[in-house]
Amino acid sequence: MTHRSLPAVGILLVAVALTAGCGSDDNSPRAAPPASPVATPAASGLASAPTPSVVPSGSADTAQPPDRPAQPPDRPAQPTPPPAPPQGPVERRPASPPPVVLPPRPAGAPGARQVVDAFKAAGLRVTHPKDRSVDCGPDGLGLGCSEIVATDGVTVFVFPDETSAGDIAETWGGQSYRRGAVVLNYLEAKTPAADRLRYEKILNSLR
Repeated sequence: MTHRSLPAVGILLVAVALTAGCGSDDNSPRAAPPASPVATPAASGLASAPTPSVVPSGSADTAQPPDRPAQPPDRPAQPTPPPAPPQGPVERRPASPPPVVLPPRPAGAPGARQVVDAFKAAGLRVTHPKDRSVDCGPDGLGLGCSEIVATDGVTVFVFPDETSAGDIAETWGGQSYRRGAVVLNYLEAKTPAADRLRYEKILNSLR
């Protein structure tokens, strides 16, 4: 090789080298496309909340969570018991007194009701008759009589004996009349003097 051909060979070698370099650039692998962004956990290190599952429509009202028991049915309200009566000493009421036993009228003496009926049959005033025999006892007048019947015209007393009847008649003075064990009292009814003889006459006619 001559010295004149050396520059030509050098130029040829440079051209080959350049051609090889360009070819290597075309055949080099291309960069992979960027991957889709992926959510990374927060820098603080806390785990992200799990994504809630989607509940199908129409089942939310009827489905129960597996970890919660079904609610029991409502029970009716229990009635409130009445308050207990206050505790304290028991008041004891005194026993009722026994009924007063009146002495019986003597045999053969008319009863007070019988005398009043005789006055009524004779047309005498004996309206609103009332049996007041209880007043014969110690809680009443205490006269010791057997029967008393009071009317608007006269009051009739019957005693167990003639002695008791005579004592009461003397006590009442001229405001009474006695026949046997029966005493007519004119004080309470204010019997007119003109009518007293009529009552006495009817009483004397009784057997």
